[in-house]
Amino acid sequence: MSKRPWGFVVGGLLVALLLAGVVSNYASSHPDGLDSSLLRGCTVDAEGEITGGSCPAQQERDHELADSPLADYGVRGLDNDFLSTGLSGVLGVLLTFAVGGGLFWLLRRRGPQPPAADRSSGEPAADRTTRQRTAAESPADSASRAARSR
Repeated sequence: MSKRPWGFVVGGLLVALLLAGVVSNYASSHPDGLDSSLLRGCTVDAEGEITGGSCPAQQERDHELADSPLADYGVRGLDNDFLSTGLSGVLGVLLTFAVGGGLFWLLRRRGPQPPAADRSSGEPAADRTTRQRTAAESPADSASRAARSR
């Protein structure tokens, strides 16, 4: 297995960008489970406005970040809803990928560093160990090990 699966990471990023940029525009505009449960007890008209009754949704207020550039699944200042939603999704994926990638980079596991002389040879540690062991053996030891391996 490859030590650095870049193809898998890039493929996953491309799929996430496609889903966020294009497919997100086709998501259902009907209320999900949480929205529906908050409307229990109220009567709602065809446009989704509360016309009567009593329910938790009547206490709804704007969030403190409602004026942020990516609020309400869109980019503020873009009039084209399809482009605004897609661009918001793409920016969200890229921001999430950058933060997550940065955290993984900071927290990555680093193995013990070989001594400076070993790093400069470029030879894998297993090959170096085998070469050092066979150099220390006598010719008789090498011959007996070769005979046992047959």
